[in-house]
Amino acid sequence: MNRPVELVGVPMDLGADRRGVDMGPSAIRYGGLADQLEGIGLACRDGGDLTVPRPEGLDPDASGQLGGKAKYLEETQTVCRRLADRVRSIREEGNFPLILGGDHSIAIGTGNGCSHDGETGVLWFDAHGDINTPATTPSGNIHGMPVAALLGRGPFDGQSWAHAPGIPASNVVQIGIRTLDDGEKTALRETDVTVYTMTDIDERGITEIVNEAVDIATHGVDKLYVSLDMDFLDPDEAPGVGTPVRGGASYREAHAAMELLYEKAADEMSALDVVEVNPILDEHNRTAELACELAASALGDRVL
Repeated sequence: MNRPVELVGVPMDLGADRRGVDMGPSAIRYGGLADQLEGIGLACRDGGDLTVPRPEGLDPDASGQLGGKAKYLEETQTVCRRLADRVRSIREEGNFPLILGGDHSIAIGTGNGCSHDGETGVLWFDAHGDINTPATTPSGNIHGMPVAALLGRGPFDGQSWAHAPGIPASNVVQIGIRTLDDGEKTALRETDVTVYTMTDIDERGITEIVNEAVDIATHGVDKLYVSLDMDFLDPDEAPGVGTPVRGGASYREAHAAMELLYEKAADEMSALDVVEVNPILDEHNRTAELACELAASALGDRVL
């Protein structure tokens, strides 16, 4: 990794029911991310935060539902378009975009910004499948839909702010999954997305899973986008997340995954986002500090 890193915060919580993830970018910065990256020899520039509408005074249902339930749809479109343009611009300047969330709906913007100029694989570290559509979602929260949006499933097909034709489903790999809605189970059976559950990690080990996952995600494409939802980790390790689920990755498993990712795919990585840090639910900024550590590991930090 010899590219300068540009940080972009997206203080977005419109995609989730629980408030607080809008403060995630500030918490991660406060956790010392820039210092850690500079400590491993990476030039790091902070590009500030994107402007995100506040939910106060907004009607979550005002802008239509795309054939189902999709709260704050118009506002989410606006933010994702802004983020896609920003990611595209950073990459065109030869820099590496490191995006700080915010809820996971922002991945729609990151994914589109990465894939506009060629086919792109995706590694998705998460407890959840995030492949609901407005027709299948139980909640209407768009942070449960970004994978469906990027793949153009259902009403997202042809939506230029959402569907990323440069991301083939066969190059999307999810790691750490341990809770799925019924509609998501159906969707994942219908697509070519590869899913590694926590049971797979228990049975085979994180290094074997990540090795295989990187090979699948990068097969036949020239770029890799990595999305790290901090609820990939067990809540005992990362308590400050928007939607915690017990039974997640351990501290060492998460670091091993990020370290191996760098070893295998540093040249292919075109963007990384770290999402769903909720300082309101955190303990002494533990989750944000761990997010800094994991981002640094993914970008080359090593013990020796």
